[in-house]
Amino acid sequence: VGPAGPTTATRMDKFTDMMLGLGLLVMIGKAERGQGAVAEIAKHKVAYLMATGGAAYLVSRAIKGAKVVAFEDLGMEAIYEFEVQDMPVTVAVDARGNNVHTLAPAEWRKKIADEHLLENT
Repeated sequence: VGPAGPTTATRMDKFTDMMLGLGLLVMIGKAERGQGAVAEIAKHKVAYLMATGGAAYLVSRAIKGAKVVAFEDLGMEAIYEFEVQDMPVTVAVDARGNNVHTLAPAEWRKKIADEHLLENT
């Protein structure tokens, strides 16, 4: 597999329930997911992993095996099943629907307030 950069996941939000209903365990992308997609991720008890855009080489090094599972005629746009090891990704939404894009800003707002970091600026 050559460079394997993630796609912007939000454009796939409308297909999330259908894809998860087919048995996907994990989705990988590079953007925050919409509220509907996060709810579907929690409903199906799977995870959404986020890869860094521009790190396609690092992602490709983690891919140890690949096979086309659908739409082979689409070439690089086909749907692949990857066997990976040590892929550089972050859990952005866990199987309970905990969303780093919601939780992290709230946590940092609290830390900033608790430590009075914005006073006297």
